[in-house]
Amino acid sequence: MMRPLVAAPTDAVLPAGDAAPLARPVSAVSAGVGFAGLAGLILYLLAARYAPEITAFTGIDWGSRGVMSGPNSAIASVLACGIPMVLWSLLIDKVHRNPTTGIDWALRRPWRETLDISLVKLAGLWATWGLIALTYGGLRYYWQGQYLFSMDLLGAVFPALLLLSVPYILWLDRRLVEPRDGCHAFGVWLMGQGADADARRAIAHHLRAWAVKGFFTAFMLSIVPGNFASLVTVPLAEVTANPYALALWTINFLFLIDVHVATVGYVLTVKPLDAHIRTANPYGMAWAAALICYPPFILMNAGGPLDYHSSTADWGYWFAGQDALLILWGVMLAALTAIYSWATMAFGIRFSNLTHRGIITHGPYAFTRHPAYVSKNLTWWLGSMPFLVTAGGPVEAARNVVLLAAVSLIYYWRAKTEEKHLLADPAYAAYWRWAQAHAVIPRLCARLTGRSKPLVMLAPDPAVGPVA
Repeated sequence: MMRPLVAAPTDAVLPAGDAAPLARPVSAVSAGVGFAGLAGLILYLLAARYAPEITAFTGIDWGSRGVMSGPNSAIASVLACGIPMVLWSLLIDKVHRNPTTGIDWALRRPWRETLDISLVKLAGLWATWGLIALTYGGLRYYWQGQYLFSMDLLGAVFPALLLLSVPYILWLDRRLVEPRDGCHAFGVWLMGQGADADARRAIAHHLRAWAVKGFFTAFMLSIVPGNFASLVTVPLAEVTANPYALALWTINFLFLIDVHVATVGYVLTVKPLDAHIRTANPYGMAWAAALICYPPFILMNAGGPLDYHSSTADWGYWFAGQDALLILWGVMLAALTAIYSWATMAFGIRFSNLTHRGIITHGPYAFTRHPAYVSKNLTWWLGSMPFLVTAGGPVEAARNVVLLAAVSLIYYWRAKTEEKHLLADPAYAAYWRWAQAHAVIPRLCARLTGRSKPLVMLAPDPAVGPVA
């Protein structure tokens, strides 16, 4: 149930009497993971863009194929980003040894002890995949436009996933401290054995987690090819033609980083990498706030109720011929987009909307709890300049400003609903306290408003239960 937005002291949400930590809490992901993925992605982009020159230099007959800009190459670029992150996580950070994986590597149960559990789990897992497949198949939205690529790709890999899930589950259950999870509870329920309150809670968590994965994985895969092709095919002469073109290319490159790291995150939700979904956000208000920012539910697209682009032109139009202003605006927009991409990179292989997969405290999260939302909204205000219009006069400009303000308020709402979920975890509560006392943006807000604590806080619902 949605709780009202209230002006409440922080102690109404966080455990009373807990002082803010002097040192920033340790992040669940190291900074090196994201940069390893960035290095792999850049190397592949260079190889894809200069494939004809590289093959000519090495004596390989490349024919007339040109740059590697097709959909298969785009998926290869996701692998080039993801594999270094996985290797860093395993070899450097040794995440598979984290107690939060729920795996005891010294444990080797006999097959007969876990076989029945594994079979029930496989039934629950396959039934879950079946529900996702029915959703994809039943909604026409997934069979048009850019989503056709997602459906073709997922359809191609599904038989392999089906086969590999058998040895994976059998192998993992022998080593899990508690193999009876939400997937197992769902399998038990499917077999008509009922479910008590704890089992129902576990099943709900399981289905929410897979709903997140099913919805966002298809979306991310759908935008990878176009995003990748537009970057590797543009001639270098066009990129460097003027400050506006260079800024747009830089921003597109930074978005490419975000898309690739996020796609890897949605795919690699597995326990051995400690990247599993510990909990998906249980609050309906959080799902509403997130989903209206993505198709097909998006409200901010062209013609949507919150479309703030009516009769507008971007910064390149208004500053045409003013190179100094074009450079200044381009640098600011690129810097904000870099912060946005950095915020995604900080998650490494754990990025995901609407989930708890470990608390991130490093990178831009050392400056604010919501760097992606802050930077993204500032980018929209600076880039679209809704207060300037080509037609409609002050009334149309006022409408655009109001609508973009509404969009920013939605992202503020998203931030609060995410905190409502995560604050139930003592690790996030500690980070929240530290950030409120020491991070730059909260301190600046406190100074500007004269308030030491946020005006709006959403308390976790104790009835929801533990977050991990």
